[in-house]
Amino acid sequence: MSKTLNVGIIGAGRIGQVHAATLAYRVPEARLAAVADLNLAAAQALADRFRVPVATDNPDVIFADPTVDAVLICSVTATHAPFIEAAAAAGKHVFCEKPIALDLAQIDRALAAVAKAGVKLQVGFNRRFDANFRRVRRAIESGEIGQPALLHIVSRDPAPPPIEYVKGSGGMFLDMTIHDFDMARFLIGDEIEEVYAQAGVTVDPSIGEAGDVDTAVTLLRFANGVIGTIDNCRRATYGYDQRVEVFGSKGAISTMNNYPNAAIVSDAASVRRDLPLHFFMDRYVESFAAEVMAFVDAVLNDQPVPVTGLDGRAPVVMALAAMKSYREGRPVKVSEIG
Repeated sequence: MSKTLNVGIIGAGRIGQVHAATLAYRVPEARLAAVADLNLAAAQALADRFRVPVATDNPDVIFADPTVDAVLICSVTATHAPFIEAAAAAGKHVFCEKPIALDLAQIDRALAAVAKAGVKLQVGFNRRFDANFRRVRRAIESGEIGQPALLHIVSRDPAPPPIEYVKGSGGMFLDMTIHDFDMARFLIGDEIEEVYAQAGVTVDPSIGEAGDVDTAVTLLRFANGVIGTIDNCRRATYGYDQRVEVFGSKGAISTMNNYPNAAIVSDAASVRRDLPLHFFMDRYVESFAAEVMAFVDAVLNDQPVPVTGLDGRAPVVMALAAMKSYREGRPVKVSEIG
């Protein structure tokens, strides 16, 4: 392969636009060669914005193009696994947004297709590339805080998504907590054996009517004995709440929210600062770019991708275990799910 990676993007929505900007402006080793979206106008608008030569409403155009080396799948979740299989069959390397699918059988078929074709697959768990969380991981890897004992993740959105999104997302554990399940595995560096979830509807009754929850605390037990908790809510009125603490035998490490500035205002009434960055598009700008850079580097230099297909499968298993735990009111072994 040449030292320029020709990339096609499937999905011209919000995250597709973010990745297109990264490829266009921040990765000189990559060239954005084609954009596909069922909404041809959206595909054409993205292509015009970044001077991409091909815009189409048919992803098969990208799969059939022999000049395209890799595909970024940024379309709706239901299309991820079929597109992975099609890309692999065409010999394209794949970057796919999470989750691969909501069904383990679909995920396994996609992973089998990737293995058969001998192409690379990276899953888009961008938070692994965040500087704050990577610093926590480094403290654990190096033994800086000793043997980890407790992990606590806080992950709260500023507002719930549209109800139509909730109905098709697979539910909070699969569309929101899935990031936290991945982060728990990444930070502790071990597998989770048991999940116990308590959840309810405290934000929007229509979410409950759709069969989902909007508030949850999930207890995790790792194979190495670490105990973790994940604290989620669909609504935090003060902004996007993203915090982590790990407590170990020699100390602790924690990360706080990111803010638009570091200014602190002090007066006779209070000491205060501005609210945290409002949502993931602001909070994780750099990590979105870093994950795409890592994918391009792995393909061009034939190195392992940093977030594998199995890394993409594991949080789905944990999300399904959490759903089962909530519905049955008991701890659930991850081995019960697969």
